[in-house]
Amino acid sequence: MGTGFRAAFAVPEFRVLWSAAALSTIGDQLARVALSVLVFQRTGSATWTALTYALTMLPALVSGVLLTGLADRYPRRAVMVAADLVRAVLLAVMALPGVPLPLLAALLVVAQLAEPPFAAAQGALLPTVLGERYEAGQSVHLITHQAGLLLGFAGGGLVVAWLGTSGALAADAATFALSAVLLRSGLAHRPAPGVVKRTHVRIREGASLVCRDGRLRLLVALGWLALFTVVPEGLAAPFSAEVGAGAAGVGVLLAADPAGMVLGTVLLRFLPTTRRVRLLGLSAVATALPLVGYLLAPGLVGAVALLGLSGVFSAYQVTAGATFVRLVPDEQRGQALGFARSGLVATQGIGVAGGGLLATATGSAGTAIAISGLVGTAVALAVAAAWSRVSDTVAGEG
Repeated sequence: MGTGFRAAFAVPEFRVLWSAAALSTIGDQLARVALSVLVFQRTGSATWTALTYALTMLPALVSGVLLTGLADRYPRRAVMVAADLVRAVLLAVMALPGVPLPLLAALLVVAQLAEPPFAAAQGALLPTVLGERYEAGQSVHLITHQAGLLLGFAGGGLVVAWLGTSGALAADAATFALSAVLLRSGLAHRPAPGVVKRTHVRIREGASLVCRDGRLRLLVALGWLALFTVVPEGLAAPFSAEVGAGAAGVGVLLAADPAGMVLGTVLLRFLPTTRRVRLLGLSAVATALPLVGYLLAPGLVGAVALLGLSGVFSAYQVTAGATFVRLVPDEQRGQALGFARSGLVATQGIGVAGGGLLATATGSAGTAIAISGLVGTAVALAVAAAWSRVSDTVAGEG
């Protein structure tokens, strides 16, 4: 039995999970571009633009703690379908013409509360569906996610111009509805894997599992370094305005990192798994370091090159995620993944919001990005040093 990309696609249920994820990702990016451009056009503020972008991430801080245990308490297919239907309904309301901006923001927050339990259920189900082909399937998922970001961001401006803000949000609602149909009809029913426990018990056990294991703590830290490298996303609109590229440059800037990550994910497949595991720390450093280049005040082309380079090295997240899953028992996988992913999304939201405040304080989006790169590189070096002390043991367990 092979372990490459083709072997993963040979599994019918994986094809269903892949299709549903691709639909949701593309739709989400259309909505994000629409909201980012809309807010910056109305307010002209880097802070408000970044804070609005952060609203797609910060609710995970609450939902990740309270709701990801659902992925172990209930059948995972049911959790994913319910989360998709909730988001489809809320986004359909957001798409109604004339909805005030504050109400759009409030509905967006509520819709994002459904993301962590969906991601926890999906992440926990993948190893069950794929078995030894899991890492190949995880790589395909990440490539698809980044390609979806690339298509959604690069084409988002054109689609928003064509459909308008309401049309882009309606398209996002449709992708979630179709995803729910695919998951309900294409996945087999499986009973809930875990024992039903009270909410506070599930929360405590899910968090303590990661905290007790130094290897899991470091893998989570490697993932959460995205706190620093996500800043250019939230500041794409104001930075594009700084370099004179306008709204047309926003999509190009947002697409650069996903394009680099797709390339990096493909290139990583040429390295053996043990080598990829050992290189996690250095790759994390190399992800943050290119952002320091914003100190040179690059134009649009230079910024795209820096973001693309950062994206190539950020593909280490595939190996980090696969290694994390391999080290977690199946009956606790949903809670552990939910904790890690919710924290990742929440830290990204904090990074984007902080980047917006920093841009306002310094008067320059480019300066804010450079500072985030400097701090991110320093923190990544510390995490990489700690990872180097356990990486050989972790690689040997593969």
